[in-house]
Amino acid sequence: MALSLIESAKLAADGGETKRATVIEMFARVSAWLNSLVFNSIPGNAYAYNREGVLPGIAFRGTNEAYAESTGIINPMVEALRICGGDLDSDLALEQMFGAGVRAKHETMKIKSLAAEVTRVLIKGDSIAQPREFDGLQARLAGLQVVSNAAGAGGAALSLANLDLAIDRTAAPTAIWCNHGTKRLFTAALRTVAVSGQIIAAGKDDFGKPVLTYAGLPLLPPYPDNDGPEVIDNVEVATGGGATTTSLYVVGIGEGKLTGLQNGTMQVRDLGEIDVAPVHRTRVEWLVGLCLEHGRAATRVRDINPALAIVP
Repeated sequence: MALSLIESAKLAADGGETKRATVIEMFARVSAWLNSLVFNSIPGNAYAYNREGVLPGIAFRGTNEAYAESTGIINPMVEALRICGGDLDSDLALEQMFGAGVRAKHETMKIKSLAAEVTRVLIKGDSIAQPREFDGLQARLAGLQVVSNAAGAGGAALSLANLDLAIDRTAAPTAIWCNHGTKRLFTAALRTVAVSGQIIAAGKDDFGKPVLTYAGLPLLPPYPDNDGPEVIDNVEVATGGGATTTSLYVVGIGEGKLTGLQNGTMQVRDLGEIDVAPVHRTRVEWLVGLCLEHGRAATRVRDINPALAIVP
């Protein structure tokens, strides 16, 4: 059964695994996208499944007539896990001077960095350019699952009609993944009656942060990596040319749709003092992947000019 990170953290806490529960919850706090995903825990290093392709034909028949045989098409698919993590060292002298909290602080920073990197790969992962990564949504989506917001150079203001089209093309949509700039455009649209009909302020997330929704779908930007670059940047090349546009993604998260994959939860291992230096080493590692089990579980809206206000 696919579980969210918050649910996994609760199970770990109930089982007495306090450190693991804390680590899992930290991943959810760092990234709204990871927090919104559910994860299937799988054995081994890959997940094999069948994706529905073409449906079989159906017809009416007359008395004593036969049906024409028709069988649907099922496409076998395989998703492989990737290994993501890193080592961190805590100097024994610093621990002696400032206490064990120094090491805990560095562990927290490493976990945040790992969560930020996995969040980036959810969208920008490209196994051709970097074989150690899994493919993100930008590399996976094509055809009807990519809606062009404008054909001209430099894109255009986000059209809510195009966003509505993307929502309609997504199977059971649950959220909209965007960057912080796009979310601010929606916030500005709240002050414009002509475009704010379905945009509402909608309570708080699991950690008390305010959430904005469009058509009932929460707008989720990833939490910033200490003011680092946006995962979905504003320098995407537009359909008509000009590297000044951005995208957003309508996602349908859940069993049989868009899910994360993992072989067990992320690990934090204490390797103790190492031989080559007077430091304590900690290894953080996660066997993780992404699965688009339904062909319409996500839709990209591209060619959005981030400098222009939203239009109906």
